[in-house]
Amino acid sequence: MIRRSIALLLCAMLATASVSAAESSFTLPEIMSYPFPGELAAADDGPAFAWVLNERGVRNVWIATGPEFRARQVTHYTTDDGQQLTQLTFAPDGRWLVYVRGGDHHSNWPAEGNLAPNPTSSPDEPKVTIWAVALPDGQPVKIAEGDGPAVSATHRLAFIRDGQVWTAPLEGAGEAERLFFDRGQASSLRWSPDGTRLAFVSGRGDHSFIAIYTSAAEPLRYLAPSTERDFSPRWSRDGKRIAFLRRPGRGGPPEPILEQTPQPWSIHVADVASGDARTVWQSPHTLRGSFPGDAQLAWGAGDRLIFRADLDGWPHLWSVAAAGEDEPLLLTPGQFMVEDVDLSPDGRFLMYSANTGETRDDGERRHLFRVPVDRAQPSAFTSGESLQWAPVVGGEGEHVAFIGATAEQPPFVYVAELEGDETRALTADRLPDAFPAAELVVPRAVTFEAQDGVTVHGQLFRTDDDTRKKPGIVFLHGGPPRQNLLGWHYSDYYANSYAMNQYLANQGFVVLSVNYRLGIGYGHEFNNPPHWGPTGASEYADVVAGGRFLQRLEGVDPERIGLWGGSYGGYLTALGLARDPELFKAGVDLHGVHDWSVLLAGWFGEPGSRYETGDFDKAIEVAWQSSPDADVDNWRGPVLLIQGDDDRNVRFYQTVDLAQRLRKRGVPFEVLVLPNEIHDFLRYASWLQANTATAEFLARHLLARE
Repeated sequence: MIRRSIALLLCAMLATASVSAAESSFTLPEIMSYPFPGELAAADDGPAFAWVLNERGVRNVWIATGPEFRARQVTHYTTDDGQQLTQLTFAPDGRWLVYVRGGDHHSNWPAEGNLAPNPTSSPDEPKVTIWAVALPDGQPVKIAEGDGPAVSATHRLAFIRDGQVWTAPLEGAGEAERLFFDRGQASSLRWSPDGTRLAFVSGRGDHSFIAIYTSAAEPLRYLAPSTERDFSPRWSRDGKRIAFLRRPGRGGPPEPILEQTPQPWSIHVADVASGDARTVWQSPHTLRGSFPGDAQLAWGAGDRLIFRADLDGWPHLWSVAAAGEDEPLLLTPGQFMVEDVDLSPDGRFLMYSANTGETRDDGERRHLFRVPVDRAQPSAFTSGESLQWAPVVGGEGEHVAFIGATAEQPPFVYVAELEGDETRALTADRLPDAFPAAELVVPRAVTFEAQDGVTVHGQLFRTDDDTRKKPGIVFLHGGPPRQNLLGWHYSDYYANSYAMNQYLANQGFVVLSVNYRLGIGYGHEFNNPPHWGPTGASEYADVVAGGRFLQRLEGVDPERIGLWGGSYGGYLTALGLARDPELFKAGVDLHGVHDWSVLLAGWFGEPGSRYETGDFDKAIEVAWQSSPDADVDNWRGPVLLIQGDDDRNVRFYQTVDLAQRLRKRGVPFEVLVLPNEIHDFLRYASWLQANTATAEFLARHLLARE
């Protein structure tokens, strides 16, 4: 019944979409006017949900409480200042909401102190700050500079500043003070259920501990300290034990760089009173058993521990007794991946998103499912040609909030009854009237085969107007563990990419979005191919296959194929222009990697830094050969390079270096530099500038050749 009501709601909202895309057009500001929701959170006690809504760069916190669930704006920021609002955290009883303003939470590089990005180039240095709101009707109050907030059952706030744990009153009436001193770098703060003790990770570089703070009168306690890296502490529901994950400490003989090796990990449970721990589960020494990146560890009812792993070849949920007395139970069998996961407040069931369902091509979508923590009995909660993600279960366990979209409708926040038929769209009224939902195309799922026999999936964007041959564009996502979908994406970065692909199709291009190997959604082996990236660029075969697919497509001019993409997609765009100039005639490269050898040296140490070098010398040679810089002598087609110079994921050096090489070779190139912007541009104005330049460049070099 929930599934039916969602489908009817989406259809009603799009009932006016009767004009075909071929009969009209729209502007970039119109297609980019969609509001984007994120950071969805739920209170543990009581039906309350909160989220952040980004409306053309103006970010604000919203809440909805039961039983009415009317959306209410909590903050009232008014400018496109690029300061993110993240880490929405309810007090356990739902009486306070805490959030963080500022910072760069998409970065692969640790922030220095509390230094926030400054994309507006403000003369005043931005800070990462924590704010609190007393619910239901309070106003936001700035608490302190810091990050990583955690609120206890007794309304005690702990947070991170300069790698140490601090505290401050939620009311904002007192000064922040350091809660205690620890020699390590603190992270992952977790209060005990009764709010009397704080667990955290004490990072020591090559190893880490799980530590517990109780009071100023008692020393810190470390649970089963070892030479390993311990992380992800989770309290038992009675507060007497802590489960955590363990990986080997950094060290030992160098592992091969050019060959994949298993990355072991394990789950442990420690007795808080004694500090002793036992192993509950140890990963098998296989590639599929390797650490999955985010194990989604949770402590459910019935003393069950839940985790995510690729043990059967797919990212699935598993459940094991905390006593470690039996083998793990696979909760979500099938050929699909589990992504967003939320444990119900009572610990009895999990809500999750997955790329599966009964509708054709559901492998390219996301739907919601529910499963008990102790039985492999998943049941679908949503279905159809729409998409849903980020489920969070309300405190009373009667409602779930999530984000949903279609091919035409951008993401909205919804709240639905778990056992009833009522579903409400909480943010539908924020969609501007000028948004061109009626003019968007519905992308089509396609497959094609790479030269080595790998089947590659993609989405094809094209209008009905096939009276002339059009130029083709291959779009390449970043990550690379990403999957583009048959509709608006759950990531703000790729929602922008989806909008751009719609705009390019509307302007007269045929766009193919390629889900190349290394991406998610198609199993462990597809996600972890041999000889990827710096170890051989095997995924590039999928890019070439996408270009050839477009060349063979009726209505596409085979002599006008271009590329565009960001981050890893920027790398593959540059690789296509450098390696296959006869196939790819022009491209737009946003913050791509152009010389893997520079990164490899940073990851594994400069030559001579230790006696044992393993296969480093060969690996750095292969890394260079896998880079666009290595084939720049073949490069002929024009390229537009776009990057912010405060990029903390791909250093700006990568674009500076490539520009000098292209200039020396006489290759036509243009550059758009966004001073003080980061990797995932923080301002709407920056995205509009980059998208405008991208569309204009591709039109000038591919459409104009008609």
